[in-house]
Amino acid sequence: MSKKSIMIVDDHPIMRAGIAQLINQQNDLKVSSEVSSAREALKELNKKTPDLAIIDLSLKEISGIDLIKEIKKRHKDLPTLVLSMHSETIYAERVLRAGAKGYIMKHEPAEKLIKAIRKVLKGKTYLSENMSEIILDRMSGNSSKDTTSLINSLSDRELEVFKLIGEGHKPHQIADNLFLSVKTIETYYARLKQKFNIKSASELRKIAISWYQ
Repeated sequence: MSKKSIMIVDDHPIMRAGIAQLINQQNDLKVSSEVSSAREALKELNKKTPDLAIIDLSLKEISGIDLIKEIKKRHKDLPTLVLSMHSETIYAERVLRAGAKGYIMKHEPAEKLIKAIRKVLKGKTYLSENMSEIILDRMSGNSSKDTTSLINSLSDRELEVFKLIGEGHKPHQIADNLFLSVKTIETYYARLKQKFNIKSASELRKIAISWYQ
């Protein structure tokens, strides 16, 4: 039986090694390449296209969401599955809109990751049962207007800035990380404060830290 080939995109070598070992133990799956950044992933895809790409959201220089969008443009038939430590309630719908076919969190058991991989390879979408219920509630208008709903209203770039604030980065560090000017980052701060209906940067930091630390 021909094995399905999988690319792993994660900037943590130990994590990549663990995922690769798990996949290569399966009779129907194999890891064709391992890369640590979005740029490396796009370069590798120009050489050969796997059957599936597993992508972490927290990548340097180019985010996992931006990588998914780029893959969707350049390799529209390549399915992508996000494997992330970040909350699915914030990111799952967002990555699906970007073009991914599934979302699974890193704390899930190994057998669930394999199940997600096989489901996406069959052309289906993978989400946890909990996330599927949340999405159905949102579609039916039953979800509450809480902080999660506000975060889900942020643009991808606003969420990226919000995440970096929560991880303790200062405006100039965020600017360097995203290759933007400090003035542009200050504009994002203003937008975020407006959306959360708060007045100060310190209040914004408290909210962001509560989500990311």
